[in-house]
Amino acid sequence: MIYPDSFEQKLGFDQIRSKLKSYCLSYAGEEWVDRMRFSTEFNFIKALLKQNLEFRLILEKGEPFPDRHFFDPAEWLRKVALEGNWLEADEFLNMAYSLETILACRDFLNKSAETYPELQKLASPISIGNELSKKVFSTIDDKSMVRDSASPELATIRKRLREEQSRIRKLTEQIFRNAVSEQWVPDGALPTIRDGRVVIPILAEHKRRMKGFIMDESATGQTVFMEPAEVLEANNEIRDLEHEEKREVVRILTALTNVFREHLQPLRQAYRFLAQIDFIRAKAKFSLEINGDLPLLEQGQELTWYNARHPLLYLSLKGKREVVPLSIELNKEHSMLLVSGPNAGGKSVCLKTVGLLQYMVQCGILVPLSDRSRVGIFSDILLDIGDQQSLENDLSTYSSHLRNMKVFTESATSKSLVLLDELGSGTDPNFGGAIAQAILESLLQKRVWGVATTHYYNLKLFAGQRQGIRNAAMRFDDKNLQPLFVLDIGKPGSSFALEIAKKIGLPTNTLTEAERLVGKDLAGFERLVRSLEKEKQELTEKVRKLDRQETELKQSLSRYQSLYSDLESRKKEIITKAREDASNLLKQTNREIEKTIRHIKENKAEKKETLKVRQNLRTLTDRVGDVEAQAPKAAPVFSEGDRVRIVGQDSSGTILSISGKNATVQFGLLKSVTKLDRLEKADVPVEKEVTNRLRSAGINVLEKRANFSDTLDVRGKRVDEVIGILDQFMDTAILLGVGEVRILHGKGEGVLRKVIRDHLKRYREVASVRDEHVEHGGDGITIVVLK
Repeated sequence: MIYPDSFEQKLGFDQIRSKLKSYCLSYAGEEWVDRMRFSTEFNFIKALLKQNLEFRLILEKGEPFPDRHFFDPAEWLRKVALEGNWLEADEFLNMAYSLETILACRDFLNKSAETYPELQKLASPISIGNELSKKVFSTIDDKSMVRDSASPELATIRKRLREEQSRIRKLTEQIFRNAVSEQWVPDGALPTIRDGRVVIPILAEHKRRMKGFIMDESATGQTVFMEPAEVLEANNEIRDLEHEEKREVVRILTALTNVFREHLQPLRQAYRFLAQIDFIRAKAKFSLEINGDLPLLEQGQELTWYNARHPLLYLSLKGKREVVPLSIELNKEHSMLLVSGPNAGGKSVCLKTVGLLQYMVQCGILVPLSDRSRVGIFSDILLDIGDQQSLENDLSTYSSHLRNMKVFTESATSKSLVLLDELGSGTDPNFGGAIAQAILESLLQKRVWGVATTHYYNLKLFAGQRQGIRNAAMRFDDKNLQPLFVLDIGKPGSSFALEIAKKIGLPTNTLTEAERLVGKDLAGFERLVRSLEKEKQELTEKVRKLDRQETELKQSLSRYQSLYSDLESRKKEIITKAREDASNLLKQTNREIEKTIRHIKENKAEKKETLKVRQNLRTLTDRVGDVEAQAPKAAPVFSEGDRVRIVGQDSSGTILSISGKNATVQFGLLKSVTKLDRLEKADVPVEKEVTNRLRSAGINVLEKRANFSDTLDVRGKRVDEVIGILDQFMDTAILLGVGEVRILHGKGEGVLRKVIRDHLKRYREVASVRDEHVEHGGDGITIVVLK
């Protein structure tokens, strides 16, 4: 159920229909736009959205999808359906062109079935072949004329016709030359055609001198157009031949129409596909224009949106300024949202955005919000917005609102989405607020989903205390008294009525009197709300900062523990291996010595055998020497600032200080106290060492350098999104040794710029931060110079 009947006009969906029609290539496609309706069937909506997305991808890739000859065949097919009727040659030609387009679309989608499965499903039922278009092209030429070869009879008739026309031309030229020589013809006149017959212009005073028939005369009557008697029979013959030609052409076209009639049902199916493709193409072009995307579609009721934008507002402000995105969440625990805040602060835009985007999704159109958003399916969307005063029904604005509320309370269910603008307004605030609260209570008891906007304090208090509904506020800059168009969920908003009145310039005594009349309690409540909001923002920022610091500390501790564990493990391995090598060498040495002594004794110290034994001992001595060469050397001398590494490790660091036999070494972000005898000097450059370590960890530095851009664009991002993006960008820049980077955040109110620059102060690698030159963006761009 969609309520009221003027729902589309109130939300601007009629403008979207008009926009879609402007993208259609045929009237048949426009009819599909007119027939587009709100649906509640999950699988059907999902298929429509996927079709839209797939065609958007075709347009984005610039693939050669056919876009010509999208004709509307409705009139042609009606004529074909009538027995004994026929299509004209130009109609057949256009029909053949459009059939070729249909087959080209089908072939494209069949070849790309894996990439565009939903679109391919539309093409699969088409059973028409290229025989019909071939038959048309073999019968009719590209000038919409039936070919001579269409039938032997037509070829014969046209041959005779050309012969007669040639004979008449020659005869007429002969008679004309005669008349010219007799000076019967006006100067400069030539033979011409009157009523399909060749005539000669003759001066009126000489008309009796030529045998023939007067077919016409000039406006002045001084010239008559005569058909010579000699040509009469020939002209009659030509006229008969032309009638024969026409009858044969009609017979050929009728026969061709009969062939098409035999394929009427496949033709209708094929042209339905063409019109549907035209419609989907129009939706895809509109999706590109509004940056529409496919959210996560849920079968139940769900409304968790990120970076949603009102499509019509986005188009109207395109190229002028950015539309502030809306992030909103309704769930089963809190199915309703009460939005408050100052006038012109964006409350109604928020409500219209929710209604319009939800309606677009359930009509099968991609919407401008993040693809990680979750969008559910509602069985009803009920809207109460704007001035609905009715003179015909003698209803006031408030009476009209109440009539809508009656429909809502009677018809809405737990699967309905209700949208209530300025709830309770239009009557006495005390009674209007009470009735509005009772209506909200009734809707909450039925677990209805919805968004309502208000200025009433009793409703804000109600939303703060009642389960199932939450307060929300449109953010407002209370210093500059300007709306920020950002929705904050969880708190009520202030109307800032007195502050706005002061900015406009109302007299001070008038404002003082107004504040007195409002009462200290109400004015104090306003100030308390603003104070709590400010404290909440500060507290949120502190919590976020502490979370970041805690995360960094955990990462550093994890790295330290991993490094320490690795060092201990390597140390044990080295000692164990050294002991094994020494033990094996000692055993081998003892065996060789014993063998040598025994050999000398057995051979009684003969010279030849002694030399052989000495050679074996010399080989053993060389092996022992190799072991000694591998043994630890004398401890090197270290000083502060030396680049060192722990023995057996790849990572290097810098000595900060030396105390006795210990040294404090800076390894990246980690400081470590290590014994000097466990250190060795590092001769690998730091950059090469970092590169080697990254490569061993599977990080391709060259690829990162090739893909890195020194400019980061965060315009339109939320503050909590920006920090993570900025950290990743700065880490990569520092890793690659970039000297200078640019961050595009826009000017706006300067909130994003302040957050970014405060965050950059955490980086020791940042040498300086400044604005871009005023001609190149000024304080809308931050230049960061790295050490």
